[in-house]
Amino acid sequence: MSLKVLYFASLRETLGKSSEQFALPAGVASVGQLHAHLLARGDAWQALAGTKNLRVAVNQDMATMDTPLRDGDEVAFFPPVTGG
Repeated sequence: MSLKVLYFASLRETLGKSSEQFALPAGVASVGQLHAHLLARGDAWQALAGTKNLRVAVNQDMATMDTPLRDGDEVAFFPPVTGG
């Protein structure tokens, strides 16, 4: 299964990239499993765990950790932002 993953705001800065496209290993079929897979990369990827109220969207629709993933999906991780 191939996905495009986007990183926004402080996550983009911490990870040093705004996006990546990759094939998921077998058994990764939900947003939560993708999240765990990314955390397993270690070091800077721990920012995904340390971000309070991390938001996730799949194909530009808000998602939960239980949201299933399909081939070709676009998954975006972003911290909550405020503005004025």
